[in-house]
Amino acid sequence: MRYDLIIFDNDGVLVDSEPISNRLLAAYLTELGHPTSYEESIRDYMGSAMHRIHDLVLERTGRRLPDDFDEVFHARVFAAFEQELKPVAGVSGVLEKLAADGVPYCVASSGSHERIRVGHRTTGLDRWFAEERIFSSQDVGRGKPAPDLFLYAAERMGAAPDKCLVVEDSPLGVQAALAAGMDVYGFTAMTPAAKLTGANQLFSSMGELADLLV
Repeated sequence: MRYDLIIFDNDGVLVDSEPISNRLLAAYLTELGHPTSYEESIRDYMGSAMHRIHDLVLERTGRRLPDDFDEVFHARVFAAFEQELKPVAGVSGVLEKLAADGVPYCVASSGSHERIRVGHRTTGLDRWFAEERIFSSQDVGRGKPAPDLFLYAAERMGAAPDKCLVVEDSPLGVQAALAAGMDVYGFTAMTPAAKLTGANQLFSSMGELADLLV
């Protein structure tokens, strides 16, 4: 293993949450008078922290989202997670191999700590992620595409940035990893490869990732 730390994004990489959350986000924004399709939600918000949604809506419309937007949205998402959420196919095998080989790993997500925990508990991935392996954009001042979150995770895990590998599925996440001076592998299950410009490697299944990490 040529890396001292593997940093996983969460949504779309560990848990198959992007279809659920973007469907609900598009519907909620539309309900509030900001017509948004599922495809537009994926394009504009996938991989971003909640503050980016607020910032983009304000920038485009001059109107602020309601003060309880985050609370209502997360309540809807968590309820859907309980019914629909699954782990990304094959990711448990990747985590099992890393743990067996003693390779340090963690998660660094734009989502809140609560969102990460709910997703992991629902899918059974919580067995692989103790508290000290979980990092959220809540822990830093700026979310992706800023490098802050990845740099914070590396520091807390005791790894130099140039010895870290980030596993990401969003353009914003790839930008953040590159800005942090880290290698990044782009997961193309939901995102066209052309949108993950700059990734060191591209892969479309967790079986491929397991081979790349050898």
